[in-house]
Amino acid sequence: MKPCSIQFMKKMETSIISGKGGTGKSSISAAFATLGGRVVLADCDVDAANLHILFDPSHEEEEIYIAGQKAVIDYSLCINCRLCIEYCRFDAISLNKGKTTINEISCDGCKLCYRICPEKAISMIENNKSRMYSGTFRNGKMVYGRLAPGEENSGKLVNIVREKARQISKAHNIENIIIDGPPGIGCAVISSITGTNNVVIVTEPTISGLHDLMRTIEITSMFNLKTWVIINKYDLNTELSDKIESYCSEREINFAGKLGFDAIVVEAMVKCKSIIEYFPGSQVSKEITKIWNSINSK
Repeated sequence: MKPCSIQFMKKMETSIISGKGGTGKSSISAAFATLGGRVVLADCDVDAANLHILFDPSHEEEEIYIAGQKAVIDYSLCINCRLCIEYCRFDAISLNKGKTTINEISCDGCKLCYRICPEKAISMIENNKSRMYSGTFRNGKMVYGRLAPGEENSGKLVNIVREKARQISKAHNIENIIIDGPPGIGCAVISSITGTNNVVIVTEPTISGLHDLMRTIEITSMFNLKTWVIINKYDLNTELSDKIESYCSEREINFAGKLGFDAIVVEAMVKCKSIIEYFPGSQVSKEITKIWNSINSK
């Protein structure tokens, strides 16, 4: 009977995102990962993954992620004709002390220099510095991606991280998958929310916070996703917090709750703990617990 229970296990995916950085999204994701019992935690903010610092998971698997290609010069063949410098529209190639040099961060991997080099001195090599890791942490299993500086296709890496999280969820019979998504509204965000049961948007009571919340809700509405909104540090501007709450009501967006500013959240992070682990009796912990229960009861 056990294989059948795994096969038909009800999987619950909750993705936490924000329209802008710095709203406290990862702090809330960490708290949810603590409240969810045994969970699979997927850090899909691959450009700036940080939950592995907090939870210190074991490294049981490591997978190389190929994020395109970059151009390199064979100086035994290069004659410094500068044709590649002239045609590179990304300004990735320049003359440095009389030597044609490619800046690998600026290189887009378009292959134009490789094609036009009359001496065949330029070749393309794979960008292979990005990684996906998976392992065990104190509340279950964890998967996260780390995109190397200057490398692209973060949305594709997010898909790989999410697929790995689903595989682990099925293999270990873990119901809850918590996804810490990236900020913004780009392709990586779309990759982190598609097909999830709940999308939680963390915002803050600022003009930019409200504006970015509106843009993010447009995205979740396009995919017909069940969306919840949390206002973090609401007491920094109660007037704007009321405006955000009214906006959610007018748009019939689920308003999950609001959290007051408390420096103890930062203190918990410094101690490498979620706020629920560090101070479960705090007002912030109680409010996050109430929000988590509300999201998972509907």
